[in-house]
Formats: sequence, structure tokens, C-alpha cells
Amino acid sequence: MHPRWQELLSDQRGLFAQIELKLGNQDFLPPREQIMKAFEADPQSVKVVIVGQDPYPTPGVAIGLAFAIRRGTRPIPGSLRNIFKELGEDIGQSANVDESLETWLRQGVLLLNRHLTCASGQAGSHHNLGWAEITDAALRALDKLHGSKLVVVLWGNQAQQLESRLGKAQVIRGVHPSPLSAHRGFFGSKPFSNINRLLSEQGLPPIDWLGEKDAFGF
Repeated sequence: MHPRWQELLSDQRGLFAQIELKLGNQDFLPPREQIMKAFEADPQSVKVVIVGQDPYPTPGVAIGLAFAIRRGTRPIPGSLRNIFKELGEDIGQSANVDESLETWLRQGVLLLNRHLTCASGQAGSHHNLGWAEITDAALRALDKLHGSKLVVVLWGNQAQQLESRLGKAQVIRGVHPSPLSAHRGFFGSKPFSNINRLLSEQGLPPIDWLGEKDAFGF
């Protein structure tokens, strides 16, 4: 975890300790060393937050970033496949993106799951572990830090519960990209161009969603 995140989430230390105790030696995903990967970047660099639900429950897939997967994983999970499909339609060219999405992370896109772990093979199994309180605190901290210069993307009902926790951040609400729901409004919603439009209105550089420039390294 970046030192600045440690400072911003200092009030959550007790809850972190409780969650660690509950996890113990359980078999959970992602691997222990990747649980906090989303918090490795300086929060000052965050321009966009895309909120997911919980990690992919299949071993060897989740890497601690919402919707992202380990390089070379096949098949690509349905949600990420739909994200790539919509990205290609939105920007008008083939979306050939590194499936780890780390090029997005390096440009200030925080890929944050609402719940940071799950039991292997059991989606949603850690929804009562306490992660939501921590990730809610992270969103509130970013909202306070960046105000209207922050764009928060809330895909699906669970993510949209966070809207009431936000103040000045600009919010994009939409249907979750899961194969179960994407055809109910995710496709055609143009979230990526809308994010860049909102950033431009705040005088901020757009995200290079294809990662070709990848200019904002840490």
C-alpha cells in the first residue's frame, strides 16, 4: 500500500486487522500479496475510479484490480470481454488492450473492487467480511482529495450504492458488464469516451485506453 494510502486509511487499521484475522489461512483470491494492489499507486495520481464487485473466483485469474486478469489467462472472463467489446465500439477501433489493465492504472485509473477477496470458487462469499467499509472510506478520501476532478464509474446496482457516499466527484452510472446484464444497457453506453469528456472539461488529459502512449508511469 502506498504510504499516502496508509495515511488516508489510518482510521481503518483496526478493521484491516480484523479482516486479516478472519482470513487466516483460508483459501481465498486473489493471492495474499495482491489483495491491496489497487492501493499501490499514489492516490494523488488517481483521476478515474472504476468500481467492481469482488474478485474473479477462479484460481489464477484475479490480480487485485477490478475486472483485470493475469496476462495470458484464457478464456477471458465475460465481464472483461464485454468491456473490451464496448471499448472498441466506443473509440471506433479494435481494442487490443493488455488484459492486466496496468496501462490504465499507470494513467491514473483506479480499478477498485468493493470487496477485495473471495473464497476460491465462491463469488460474493466475502461480502460480509468488512471490505465494503474500507473501500467506501477510500472513495470518500478520493472524493475529498480531488473533488470534481475525479470521475467515478459505478457499474451495476452494488457499485451504485456508493453514489450517496460521494460529494463533488463526477459520476457515471451504468449497467454492469457481466454477460448476465450487459445487453440491458452496458453496450452502447460509451463510458470510455464519456470519461475522457469529463476529464477534458476539468482541464485534465484524457486516458489512452489502448495504452499506446502509457505516459504516466509511477
